[in-house]
Amino acid sequence: MGLFSRDMLDRICKLRREWQQGELKQALSRSPETQGQFRTLSGIEVGGLYTPQDVSEQDFEERIGFPGSYPFTRGAYPTMYRGRPWTRRQIAGLGTASSTNERFRFLLDHGQTGLSTDFDHPTLTGYDSDDDLAEGEVGRLGVAIDTIGDMDELFNTIPLDRVGISFTINHPAITMLGMFLAVAESRGVSWKGLRGTVQNDSLKEFYGQKTFALPPRPALKLTTDIVEFCTKYVPNWYTISVSGYHTREAGANGVQELAFTLAQGMAYAESAMARGLDIDEFAPRLSYFFGIHNDLFEEVAKFRAARRMWARIVKERYKAKNPESMRMRFHTQTLGSTLVREGPKNNIARGALQALAAVLGGTQSLHISGYDEAYDIPSEDAMGVSLATQLVIAHETNVANTVDPLAGSYFVESLTDSVEEKAWEYINKIDEMGNGSMVDGMIDAIESGYIEMEIANTAFEYQRTIESRERVIVGVNEYPADVEPLEVFEIDQEEEEGQLSRLREVKSTRSSADVDEALSDIRRKAEADENLFPPVLDAVKASATEGEVMGALRDVYGEHVDPGVF
Repeated sequence: MGLFSRDMLDRICKLRREWQQGELKQALSRSPETQGQFRTLSGIEVGGLYTPQDVSEQDFEERIGFPGSYPFTRGAYPTMYRGRPWTRRQIAGLGTASSTNERFRFLLDHGQTGLSTDFDHPTLTGYDSDDDLAEGEVGRLGVAIDTIGDMDELFNTIPLDRVGISFTINHPAITMLGMFLAVAESRGVSWKGLRGTVQNDSLKEFYGQKTFALPPRPALKLTTDIVEFCTKYVPNWYTISVSGYHTREAGANGVQELAFTLAQGMAYAESAMARGLDIDEFAPRLSYFFGIHNDLFEEVAKFRAARRMWARIVKERYKAKNPESMRMRFHTQTLGSTLVREGPKNNIARGALQALAAVLGGTQSLHISGYDEAYDIPSEDAMGVSLATQLVIAHETNVANTVDPLAGSYFVESLTDSVEEKAWEYINKIDEMGNGSMVDGMIDAIESGYIEMEIANTAFEYQRTIESRERVIVGVNEYPADVEPLEVFEIDQEEEEGQLSRLREVKSTRSSADVDEALSDIRRKAEADENLFPPVLDAVKASATEGEVMGALRDVYGEHVDPGVF
């Protein structure tokens, strides 16, 4: 059933023609529009006016509905922010575990309600701080975590069962989560009381962030091992945060981000179901992570479409019965790629508007990137401004007073439909590549370079429009701004030396025999295709390092060599 009667639509059509031939024609004769065509960042054409005609075929019950109910277009929960504000979750990670712990406590003291951990490049790729490949990278752009001792220090004095905790890590996620669970156990904290997520999104590493450690299929196996283990033993933990953020940072547009991210989620669901898990056992503990760009209305439409599409996928394709399985929950982060060095204080405005889009789109948690992140790791001042921005939106704008306030906008509803339609085109193509298996489709799309090339073409075109000045970036290609001197983060060399010293001490005081046996057990069970979480947990408890655990896995699975697309 459509939203409007045929008589009403006919009347509106007549009035629209009269307006076009009258007021609009006269206005255009006096002052033509500034562009021949107006488009979103994803290339969707935007009209100058929207009316009920543009949503005339929409069925309210099936396409829009009510918040907290299928198809969840209007929000994951019935009351949204009227009942519970979004979680303020600024990411942090710098230098050593001790330094990052200080930043964690600073953020909690200034209004943050959840913690998110950023790791340095060696940790992200599964190497220890003393590895030759790690030289000069230890503690830069994230925290270095080598052992269970580092993990314990990272959360010193922080109540693990009272603060939601997120780990932005993927292929080595099994080691980081193993260390975290072991620390919780040592403090007498029940695993059932832990809340948080480990990103654990293995597939997007091959075309997004590129911090991969293993080939695609073994990496997917580790992801599924975590899902299977935590479903049984850590029931309140979100086992995957399916990430579109890094795909967007790599240059994808909003439609591509949505499509490839949902395709990842489908692959993980099918991989878990192949283990014998029922969709309703694990899907309620899947979450998503999206980036936010500057096109406010397209971002809102993306989030609304995402909820509707995931609900439909889980219900229709995977036959879920539990509404919790269909309810998409997601974290959002303003995109670092939108930040500029020219006039960095202007980045505060960008972050505020992007955050507003996330709130209007119904996010569950939010991070605003620091205004100085085009230079380096954000300063305490920048993080303070980001947190204050969230608080101003929450408490001073009243945008959180009603649920899905843009619902019913002819433009927003039409744009939501357009975003969804174009995202389905990508998803269906990947599904066809796998002959109905999204696991095989995603692996093929990765190994053939299909996704990477689609992103590369989009990124090239976006940069072309900036350099040709078709797209204005304030302070960059128009309205020049002075480059303001900023105090940026610089890691103290003593931090790296201290990390290496602590790592040497651990290696010299632990039982080498216990570590060797634990690593051998990992290799045996990897070769036998068993769930690897139990042996990894045993290994980190014996003080095996992250690099040693990942090295044992590389011994069995080999290393991934990026084929490139150019």
